[in-house]
Amino acid sequence: QVQLVESGGGLVQPGGSLRLSCAASGNIFSISAMGWYRQAPGKERELVAAISRGVSTNYADSVKGRFTISRGDLKTLYLQMNSLKPEDTAFYYCSARIYGMDYWGKGTLVTVSS
Repeated sequence: QVQLVESGGGLVQPGGSLRLSCAASGNIFSISAMGWYRQAPGKERELVAAISRGVSTNYADSVKGRFTISRGDLKTLYLQMNSLKPEDTAFYYCSARIYGMDYWGKGTLVTVSS
């Protein structure tokens, strides 16, 4: 098992930036991939960005060129978010995959508003 804790959310104006962090603990050596998902009110959870152990990344079309996912080390995942838009407002969740099973954090709220 792995435990995930997100941080870094908050209120930001349109065009601003935020960096989300995810701290992992537990069986971190078995993590094969990590990712960021988001869920806006009344909408389904969607993939924002993902990164494999081999540093291969993929992004949702809506965030390409604005968001960057990275791993600081085996225990830390980041999401750098630039040029934020009101439609980026959502709860952002960190995920980790171990042996085909996905684990989730409790989420951090990002609000983009003037």
